[in-house]
Amino acid sequence: MPVHALVRCLVVEDSESLRTAVVRGLTLMGCECRQAASGREALAALARDPDIDVVISDIRMPELDGVQLLAAVRERYPDTAVVMLTGVADVDTAVECLQAGAYDYIVKPFQLVQLHMRIQHALEKRRLTLENRRYQAHLAELVQHQAARIDELFLEGIQSIVHALEAKDGYTQGHSARVAEYAVATARQLGLEAELIQLIELGAELHDVGKIGVDDAILHRAGPLTPDEYEHVQQHTVIGARILQPLLKNAKPALDIVRSHHERLDGGGLPDGLRGDAIPIHARLVAVVDAFDAMTTARSYRAGMTPVEAMTELRANAGRQFDARAIDAFAAAYPGLAGLPIATPPPHPRAFSGRVSGAVPVPGELR
Repeated sequence: MPVHALVRCLVVEDSESLRTAVVRGLTLMGCECRQAASGREALAALARDPDIDVVISDIRMPELDGVQLLAAVRERYPDTAVVMLTGVADVDTAVECLQAGAYDYIVKPFQLVQLHMRIQHALEKRRLTLENRRYQAHLAELVQHQAARIDELFLEGIQSIVHALEAKDGYTQGHSARVAEYAVATARQLGLEAELIQLIELGAELHDVGKIGVDDAILHRAGPLTPDEYEHVQQHTVIGARILQPLLKNAKPALDIVRSHHERLDGGGLPDGLRGDAIPIHARLVAVVDAFDAMTTARSYRAGMTPVEAMTELRANAGRQFDARAIDAFAAAYPGLAGLPIATPPPHPRAFSGRVSGAVPVPGELR
């Protein structure tokens, strides 16, 4: 009875008479056979035809013996089963080969029916190994998909919090969505990498989430704030970073934006008094577009500025409060200030190439 309709074997034996007999017997069983007289010939044969299912190899051979051949096959062709042929004196070596990855061994002299059974056993073991590998790969893919879905649900929940906060004040409604849109356009002008831009979009949309911890009476006051009240409002950066840190611990650019979008180049900002390039470029970028949207949005106590007036104000504070490169990139994204201020984009789920709460690599930044 055949081993399998299309089993492909490579018989490696330095004894020509034994090699010929084995090839003849395997061919009668339905195998397609190749043969080699040494380990070196076997590796050359595998290089020409790497889809061999099973290698039947003698242990004692000149140049490259069966043990060395086994190691090479395991390294280069890990899906190929290896059955060792051994004399009685080499049984201990054959057992060591099993520990090194051989699928089975058979002691010489042997009957073809014994070889038949050993090959069947090796191929069944190989089948189970490959099936297990496919199962593990599928399981890993399933876990990754589920983890990504958890991230999506988390982000949707945070987005809902931001939108709910802004809905409490008609003057700020849509602010975070507009800032995110401005930030993406500006980041592209700066030539930042796509993955970093995704995280900038996330950080920009979530930059004010810490206002959930700010006194509503102060947050929605119609008029200027006292210095103490202003400092209280500015604590939203620290609160937001504290809320998001456990969930975005590997999405550092987004956290940088939440914490540092009110820092100033001259060191007079909050909460850490960072100066110049110590403020990440993505936070400097969002500081510019956040200020632009705030200035062009009407408040109960003042009318909104025109885009020209807001841009003039940004440039007047370049180098002290705002990054000049970020201002230029924002202006380049909207030539002639056309279309500004933008309408509030509709809410949409965020899609990311990496995990925001898993291992997300931080791409290189502009300094």
